[in-house]
Amino acid sequence: MRMDAETALKIKQLARENPTLFQHQIAALLNINQGRVSEVLSGRRFGDVKAD
Repeated sequence: MRMDAETALKIKQLARENPTLFQHQIAALLNINQGRVSEVLSGRRFGDVKAD
C-alpha cells in the first residue's frame, strides 16, 4: 500500500478504534512498514490528517 493521506487516515482510524492493536499489527494489516505507522501516529508525517 502506498503511503499517502488516505493510508495515514486508515492508520489513525485503526489506532483509535482498536486501542489494543500494536503498531506492528497495524503495519501488517495495511502491508506497510511499522516505521511509517510510527511516523503517522507521532505526527511526524501527515500531522494534518484528522481521524475524527
